[in-house]
Amino acid sequence: MRALEFDEQMRTLLGDAEWQQMQVALDKPPVVSVRANAKCPNAHTQGTPVPWSSLGYYLDERPEFTLDPRFHAGGYYVQEASSMFVEQALRQCGNPKLVLDLCAAPGGKSTLLRSLLADEALLVCNEPVKARANVLRENIIKWGHEGCFVSCNFPRDFSQLKGMFDLVLVDAPCSGEGMFRKEQNAIDMWSPANVEDCSVRQRDIVEAIWPALKEGGYLIYSTCTYNTLEDEENVCYFCDSLGAELVEIPVAADWNISGSLLRGFNGPVYRFIPHKTRGEGFFLALMRKTSSEPLVRVKDKATAASIAGEWCGCLDAADMISIEHDHTMYAVHAAHAPLVSRLAKTLYPLHFGVALYENKGRKSVPHHSLAMSRLLVKDAYPTARLSLSDALSYLRHEAIVIDAPRGYVLVTYEGMPLGFVNNIGNRANNLYPSEWRIRSTKRHPLE
Repeated sequence: MRALEFDEQMRTLLGDAEWQQMQVALDKPPVVSVRANAKCPNAHTQGTPVPWSSLGYYLDERPEFTLDPRFHAGGYYVQEASSMFVEQALRQCGNPKLVLDLCAAPGGKSTLLRSLLADEALLVCNEPVKARANVLRENIIKWGHEGCFVSCNFPRDFSQLKGMFDLVLVDAPCSGEGMFRKEQNAIDMWSPANVEDCSVRQRDIVEAIWPALKEGGYLIYSTCTYNTLEDEENVCYFCDSLGAELVEIPVAADWNISGSLLRGFNGPVYRFIPHKTRGEGFFLALMRKTSSEPLVRVKDKATAASIAGEWCGCLDAADMISIEHDHTMYAVHAAHAPLVSRLAKTLYPLHFGVALYENKGRKSVPHHSLAMSRLLVKDAYPTARLSLSDALSYLRHEAIVIDAPRGYVLVTYEGMPLGFVNNIGNRANNLYPSEWRIRSTKRHPLE
């Protein structure tokens, strides 16, 4: 049950008539939407397009995503439709080359950005909470794009990277009012005091990361909440205290996106309210940095080497070089290598580029990241096609039997790589990351 203070807050912001419409919407089931991954164009082919997204679409009902191998292959991402509006903000930011998603877990907006950025861009996906950062790493690896760097750092840790980023996305931790239809916990945790605490924390986060944004660079600020304290009032604060300049985003009238709810403020901000737009609650503002910032120069040099030996033929890219980190060999584009080296020395990296293999004793074991990569040469390894039942067994980290040569084999489902096994003849040892295994006891009807 929602707090009475929340109801009064929304009645004050919207007026009685519109608040009644919103109440009706909040009692309806949440909308289900997904976003396609270009590496698997046939992973999901049905749905109604999300108007403000070139890759998203609505589903009529919520399937059991956990029991769909295409989901685990990174063929699509289950993302709330309103938050896909980040695409429209990105379109106003030119062609950013170095982008930071500061509070990125679980990875929805990072995978969206990575799908839309130019291949030569590098996306830093950061999450300060370690458990959530591991989920972010999993989703980035499954998405399969080599132009990512995953880190686990607090905003203040970026202080050494002054003026480096062309674009920073701060999807700020918030009071979660926009998730009331989806998460009972959001309702249980809500209070006026929590709203106040979130507002202060959001200001601290943006102030801490602001020096890392270059002059003329862009900051996308978003929340999944409705109150003006965390939204418009914080935006006004950033403009007044940091020298931010609001940037208008063109929108179509039939998208039914709302503007400011703060009296006396009519700047370009964008609100998604469930009785008007088909999605959950979401707020976004795009700002440009007008103040100057000393720029950290990154030397066009990195300690790296060309990919050697049998691993050369695994990736469909000629300009990749290898960098070893924490017993794992990674491949990154040569143009990214200086930045990756600098970031790895400054931040706490969890993943970058394509992880090729792990050194385990005397063995070099192919990494799951290689199987997920969009650059994987499909005939680099023997391939075994799995049925739905065998694919789900594999994803549960169970042993399977395949008809394939001995050694490392790539297993696929409907043409999409799922990962590696080590085929020893009478069985195939499962190399799917055990921490990612399907834990649900539900069974697919077709198993």
